[in-house]
Amino acid sequence: MTSRPAPLDEAERLTREELTALQLDRLRATLRHAYANVELYRRKFDAAGVRPEDCRSLADLARFPFTTKADLRETYPYGMFAVPMSEVRRLHASSGTTGRPTVVGYTDHDLSVWADVVARSIRAAGGRPGHKVHVSYGYGLFTGGLGAHYGAERAGCTVIPASGGMTARQVQLIRDFRPEIIMVTPSYMLTLLDEFEKQGVDPRETSLEIGIFGAEPWTEEMRREIEERAGIHAVDIYGLSEVMGPGVAQECVETKDGLHVWEDHFYPEVVDPLTDAVLPDGEEGEVVFTSLTKEALPVIRYRTRDLSRLLPGTARPAFRRMRKVTGRCDDMIILRGVNVFPTQIEEIVLRTPGVAPHFQIRLTSRGRMDHLTVAVEARPGAGPEQRAAAARAVAQGVKDGVGVSVEVEIVEPETLERSLGKLRRVKDLRG
Repeated sequence: MTSRPAPLDEAERLTREELTALQLDRLRATLRHAYANVELYRRKFDAAGVRPEDCRSLADLARFPFTTKADLRETYPYGMFAVPMSEVRRLHASSGTTGRPTVVGYTDHDLSVWADVVARSIRAAGGRPGHKVHVSYGYGLFTGGLGAHYGAERAGCTVIPASGGMTARQVQLIRDFRPEIIMVTPSYMLTLLDEFEKQGVDPRETSLEIGIFGAEPWTEEMRREIEERAGIHAVDIYGLSEVMGPGVAQECVETKDGLHVWEDHFYPEVVDPLTDAVLPDGEEGEVVFTSLTKEALPVIRYRTRDLSRLLPGTARPAFRRMRKVTGRCDDMIILRGVNVFPTQIEEIVLRTPGVAPHFQIRLTSRGRMDHLTVAVEARPGAGPEQRAAAARAVAQGVKDGVGVSVEVEIVEPETLERSLGKLRRVKDLRG
């Protein structure tokens, strides 16, 4: 595998001082736009005793109130739109599995910006005009498929709109159409690799060179698993529908050291999830985003629930990096007083011989105590002794690395539910 530095666009060539000046100008315009056109923001700003003109520096943003997913649900469907519906060209929405869906809208300008930042992300990942991009993110109300699709076209690539599902057919399309790039969730990429091997095809012999993976947290161990099995560069893309969709931040292929936030469009903060205080760069907390150029649905200090930290830029010096997301505030399990994240379990499973990288965490109650079982698929051909050894290794790894005792169940290959979109590792079976 080789990596080539990408050509930089005008914004990527800004100095940090030039970028800061641009951010402040766009931030003040966004605050004015939101206050003038969104009733919820007028109420929130007034209750907090702030007005748009009170923002005289980027640090002043900390005086403004947060936006949460609950705000979007309470104003469902269009209560947070800042433009007339006649100017909205597309709608996307969350699945709504835990309540009302969150609905987002895009003007022509928003869609153009979105295509631009995804195109920039593809270039940073090593993509170039003329490359073929196999898009296995789901199409529809989920932002992944269409976000990747139009960004790849904007980057001058040829799009193969495979969407999710029909795994055997996806493998055949990759073999026949010979794409250089795949955009998909990392968990579904593992499913595709399993299917290649099931069909007797070495994934390292395909045309794929780059995988751009997002929509769920994933670890360095999973990166190594994918790169070794597929013979590709595996890089991270970050986004969420409330802020834009995929393309808010991107890992650069030449460094693979975290996600450069495209700060000319999205201003990041990291806050303490308990005190709400803004944390200095380098400290871990909850990531908060303010949009700087969105028209239809501007968001002010949107709480993502994602946990990360901000670091200086490297491959793109003006843009700060987010460390790879380690988990979400709402995915954290507190088991007998210990904080447990699915990514911690993933790291242990991926380094254990005899098991596949497919697992599920099951929470149950036993008497007054919560109990955690980790169900892990065996690799094909793993015998009883190897499975037993793997179960002991995972249990010991969790005890040593996380600090809690868990039960480990090794299940047959291909028996755990596969996800075609975002993977939910945790199954809460407590009554």
